[in-house]
Amino acid sequence: MVVYADLIFLLNFLMDAAMLIVTAKTRKISFKWWRIVGSSVLGASYVVIMFLPVPLFLFTFSVKCMFCIGMIMTAFGFGSLQNLLRNIGTFLLVNFAVAGGIFGIHYVMASSSDVMDGIVFTQTGVAMFQLQVGGILFVLVLLLPLLWWFRTVFQSSKQREVLTSYLAEVTIHVGDYSASCKGLIDTGNQLYDPLTRTPVMVMEVSEWGDVLPVEWLQRIRSADVDQIISGLGAEEFVWQDRLRLVPYRGVNRNTQFMLAIKPDKVVITHNHLQIEASKVLIGLDGGKLCSDGSYQAIIHPALISAG
Repeated sequence: MVVYADLIFLLNFLMDAAMLIVTAKTRKISFKWWRIVGSSVLGASYVVIMFLPVPLFLFTFSVKCMFCIGMIMTAFGFGSLQNLLRNIGTFLLVNFAVAGGIFGIHYVMASSSDVMDGIVFTQTGVAMFQLQVGGILFVLVLLLPLLWWFRTVFQSSKQREVLTSYLAEVTIHVGDYSASCKGLIDTGNQLYDPLTRTPVMVMEVSEWGDVLPVEWLQRIRSADVDQIISGLGAEEFVWQDRLRLVPYRGVNRNTQFMLAIKPDKVVITHNHLQIEASKVLIGLDGGKLCSDGSYQAIIHPALISAG
């Protein structure tokens, strides 16, 4: 029998890419094409390995799981453990659906077959396994947890779809510099500068890594922003006159300070509408506002109502 490894690689590459894209569309997550290509190459390479003289442990369940996790992380990143498990769950469900459809269509289209020891051999030479009583019981035992898994994954997808309706594109302009990111419109955000009553839009400080000193990034992440202000005399900064300290109450209900920048303007694009605001401060948060990276800023509701 002649095996065309290049055709097998291409077929599996295209199938993996299609299923990864379906997974991304189902989960409502953005993706980059080069990551999809890299993940598809990884999956297709594993199939080609099956035709090479390699150790048998490469075909064990644990190694297959590692390849599956590697494909998902290559395509969509890690984000968080919960996010990773949901992506894996959706990808596997898509695979099961595709594999079941191919199995069913082939079974219906097969013109004749022979049965030997519970295995169906068709004229095409493809082996199809018949379910025995033990296999049926196995499927029934797995049915409820699979249904629960399906429900959990797709409930998460619906929640994400609702969240998407509150997402907007944000572009901040400060002099000749501009930064863009995704922002979440949070009606519960009531953070104002107490002196000027200027609404504060919170943004991840990592989005400003190109313009802020490295020492500042570390101090913001460790909540030592007062040291930044006290050291301004010794450290020159091009936006020195734009810096503000905004007090707020943290989780422990103690008063803390957030370093903020006064931009020239902020442009928010939501539901095909463009809103421009100049009376706003950009508060810099040292953490990650969303574990899966869906948004990098929290938009003050006053900025939307002002438009």
